[in-house]
Amino acid sequence: MLALRRWSVRHSGTLEYFYKRFSSFMAYCAPAFRKLGFARVERVVIPFERSVKRLMFDCHMCGVCLLSKNGMSCPMNCPKSVRNGPCGGVREDGSCEVDPEMQCVWVEGWLGTQGMSEGALSPLPNAPANARFAGSSSWMRLARGEHGPAPLSGAPTTATDSGFERLLESGGFAVTAEFSPPDSADPAEVFAHLDHFRGNVDAINVTDGSGANCHMSSLGVSALLMQAGFEPVMQITCRDRNRIAIQGDILGAAALGIRNLLCLTGDSTLVGDHPDAKPVCDLDSMSLLQTARVMRDESRFLSGRKLNSVPRLFLGGADNPFAPPHGMRPMRLARKIAAGAQFIQTQYCFDLALLESYMRRVRDEGLHERCHIIIGVGPIGSAKTARWLRSKVPGVHIPDDVIRRLEHAADPRLEGRNICIEMIQAIRAIPGIAGVHIMATRQEHQIPDIVRESGVREGRKLAQPAADADRATAPIH
Repeated sequence: MLALRRWSVRHSGTLEYFYKRFSSFMAYCAPAFRKLGFARVERVVIPFERSVKRLMFDCHMCGVCLLSKNGMSCPMNCPKSVRNGPCGGVREDGSCEVDPEMQCVWVEGWLGTQGMSEGALSPLPNAPANARFAGSSSWMRLARGEHGPAPLSGAPTTATDSGFERLLESGGFAVTAEFSPPDSADPAEVFAHLDHFRGNVDAINVTDGSGANCHMSSLGVSALLMQAGFEPVMQITCRDRNRIAIQGDILGAAALGIRNLLCLTGDSTLVGDHPDAKPVCDLDSMSLLQTARVMRDESRFLSGRKLNSVPRLFLGGADNPFAPPHGMRPMRLARKIAAGAQFIQTQYCFDLALLESYMRRVRDEGLHERCHIIIGVGPIGSAKTARWLRSKVPGVHIPDDVIRRLEHAADPRLEGRNICIEMIQAIRAIPGIAGVHIMATRQEHQIPDIVRESGVREGRKLAQPAADADRATAPIH
């Protein structure tokens, strides 16, 4: 079956030719199917469709087929159920983040599209899977003339009142940092770690079950950060919630006055401390962005039910310019922008050449004018840590020369900090970049020195969180 699946990708152009004619044939037969009854015809079609698609594409019969949009590679074979891939965890050899023995289905799809009429994946994001259509015939949906939801268009229509957004819109070079929630129910354990951030960063990005490990919730920590006078960027992942829970959390965050949302798919549960947990993955990062944008700009749930008050949110997503296929990454950034991303945060940058190549493509397509791009940086304490990150954390790319530099340093921790400072200074000089995001887990004490010695904040004040009547101000006990 795997051999046939790969054959289908290699011959995507031929299969597209037959698919288009088959689509026309189904449309031609629609009047006859209507007379016989679509439901009656579908009962006959489903077993045949399932057999053919299962054999050739390892199809899961989601009912909303994306084969013709994805190089004849079925995205439902992705272990993370990503329908807008590839994710940022693709390994150096193009294999899957979750299953290294398997080629990423989105890398296969990207290669397949190059043999099709469009020659590339669509710049518009795909809709999420619809559980009501599971097991149904996508061929009969063609016959009935059913199409997916129309793509969103236009600029955001709701003012967010985010201090972080105001800084970026004014052209300021932002400095954000990552905060890992504690394994505790005591808010004092959050407040105890904030001195290293105060006066040094414009916003604090709160992780949501990073590495698929359980901690205090991103929503709870974000609310505590606001109480302490910080501007939080709340991460929200699709791994642990379906679309009902996600929309409820979005409303809850907005009600508490949280204005910045970073939308992520999330790491696989298999890599975390609860490998026996069932991943939800009802949405992926792009459909999550679309969901938040629909709630904000169209004042409705995905179900169509109207909202009484819209969530005022500055929406962000993640990207990884350093994971293969590198040629596909700017296109995926364009998809995230189309889905609703107003800012983008990247994976760690240790390879300036790759970043500069990525940014040239971004500038050529004008994407930097439609979205604020913030590059991830961070200090590495030793060559051993660098090797571990490179081999154990899919999507982290660390060149050999960086590891050699750490290896030969008299003080590797100091050298790791110097590398981070030099990287920030070089990144700031690249046109189209709007800021840096410092990831210094368990090294937060280095943040003040990194910010000061890099000179990244010279000549300007920090972004100030807004204080308005809608923002929750009551202490949290």
